[in-house]
Amino acid sequence: MSLTWEDKEVRFDIPFTEMRLKIGEKIIDRLENIEDTKGNGGDRGRLIVTNIRVLWHSVASPRVNLSIGFNCVVTISTKVVNSKLRGTTQALHILTTSNGTRFEFIFTNLVPGSMRHFTSVMGVHKAYISSKLYRELKLRGAVIHNKQLKILPLEQVFSTLHGVWNLSSDQGSLGTFIVTNVRLVWFADMNEGFNISLPYLQISSIRVRDSKFGTALVVTSSDTSGSYILGFRVDPEEKLRNLYKELSSLHSVYKGNPIFGVEYKWCSNKNEEPNEKLVEDVVEIEEPKGEMSNTLAAYLADEGHAKDRPPVYSADLGLAIESVKEGFTLQKLWEVLPS
Repeated sequence: MSLTWEDKEVRFDIPFTEMRLKIGEKIIDRLENIEDTKGNGGDRGRLIVTNIRVLWHSVASPRVNLSIGFNCVVTISTKVVNSKLRGTTQALHILTTSNGTRFEFIFTNLVPGSMRHFTSVMGVHKAYISSKLYRELKLRGAVIHNKQLKILPLEQVFSTLHGVWNLSSDQGSLGTFIVTNVRLVWFADMNEGFNISLPYLQISSIRVRDSKFGTALVVTSSDTSGSYILGFRVDPEEKLRNLYKELSSLHSVYKGNPIFGVEYKWCSNKNEEPNEKLVEDVVEIEEPKGEMSNTLAAYLADEGHAKDRPPVYSADLGLAIESVKEGFTLQKLWEVLPS
């Protein structure tokens, strides 16, 4: 399965193919007249909130855009800013970290009195954080209570098998195996706190092969979830083969329609509700060539900056400059897009 990058990365000026919604990605809100105050001040744009990321693009030049994955978000707050289009006003401030670099984004709603960009982004991010079990592997988590699976809101249990051996230790552990529409779960009979919850999103392969314990079901998790190799023994072998077929089938169905688990309902007045009729054309934008937004440095977050770094001589520029921040090079700071 091709794993999502959309919720795990911050990207700038992405092509139309990456602006398109991924399978399973849904638009929750769309807002016109939003300014990217931090990087493209004075430019009217469109903010699109999906169940896994926030998209913004300039209306005049759609090639100038942002993709902010919810998994990158550190904090969401309000901030008083000086907007080129609205003057001094409260704006949405998003602090993120992606690939070891901290970025901050400031979005100003150009519609006087509208707070919808705050409520949408904050509300969906909260729903994203509270639904991690749909998307992330969990070891020894609080997923079982009194020998019963804590079922997620969009989850359906298809089968429960008792007497399944987990082969992760030398002697193996006897427990219960549960198959649902979004994940597989196993927990030990003697200690329900010894468990694993693995969503189909994080499964790279499901196989049946020989082991020192005999024929076993082997499930390998994705690189992003630690590349775990999980072995399970089910007796008789026919029962194991049926489990393999069921898991393989559900995994295949899931790939065709992933369930990310992010649900958000509007509780505002009719004037504040998103226009569902305009959803389909949200990312149907042209892709002008040769247009780029400001450099990535415009979005770098440098919190706690107390004083300027000492000056150094740059042989490349032939003059004295402030020493480059650790982890950056002069060449990277001059690039519009990273090489």
